Amino acid sequence: MLGVTSVVLDDRRERALLDQLERYYDAVPRHGARVEDFGPLTLFVREGQGWPFYARPARGWSGAVSVADVARVRVRQRELEIPESFEWVAETTPALRAAVEESGLVVHEHPLMVLDPGSSAPAVDEMSEDLSVRTLGPDNPTLPSALAVPHLAFAEPGTRIGSAGAAELAETVRDRSGDGSVDRVVARIRAGLTVVAAAVEDGTALCAGQHQPVGAISEIVGVGTLPTARRRGLGLAVTASLVADARSRGVETVFLSAGDEDVARLYARLGFRRIATALIGGPGE
Repeated sequence: MLGVTSVVLDDRRERALLDQLERYYDAVPRHGARVEDFGPLTLFVREGQGWPFYARPARGWSGAVSVADVARVRVRQRELEIPESFEWVAETTPALRAAVEESGLVVHEHPLMVLDPGSSAPAVDEMSEDLSVRTLGPDNPTLPSALAVPHLAFAEPGTRIGSAGAAELAETVRDRSGDGSVDRVVARIRAGLTVVAAAVEDGTALCAGQHQPVGAISEIVGVGTLPTARRRGLGLAVTASLVADARSRGVETVFLSAGDEDVARLYARLGFRRIATALIGGPGE
């Protein structure tokens, strides 16, 4: 079993913050999923189309989690024909990793980072005159490309300049035009559940991301840059825009999970600091 890169939490405030994040993690999927109880684990099953959800520790669970517990969830996921996926925080539910790995799944680590409550919105370098960074309303014509660009970014992970560019982005927008994904995000924007920000050049999003506020907490998710547009500071600019928007809505705690240590170092430039390790378990490649 691989050793988790854990963070030592001696401060009660840090532990209280992780408790808040656990409540957030439990609340967010409930807007678009039904919940199935498996004792120490909760399975979220998406209602309707969209990205499938996952299983995670039941809120407030502090006991053991067995391989049999994980196996029961995996059987149900196969019955529903959804990904066999588990997400949790290493420091909050340390026993789950062994059970997930012993069940045959592979666990990936991601630095869990927070911008401290009360801190100001991070500053970034100014963009060029023909490029702007802003939040997008539900009727903004740039929204389809803003929702498509992270798919290309995550298909070529890392921070190096990649191969996918404007042509691939246009093709992805066309391919997704009839799947209802834009309509779903529009509905979430109108409901105040999602905010989308993008770095826009010539009417096309080169980088985009979202934050999802629940009360005084919001998670920044899905920040991705078109691979050919990397190394221009766009991801940091979009993240800063999302933080500023969250602050304007009264959000006190903004957090995110970085893709890897290199990406975490970039977010640290905006004032995010690592407080724990987010874990994702799923089938190996």
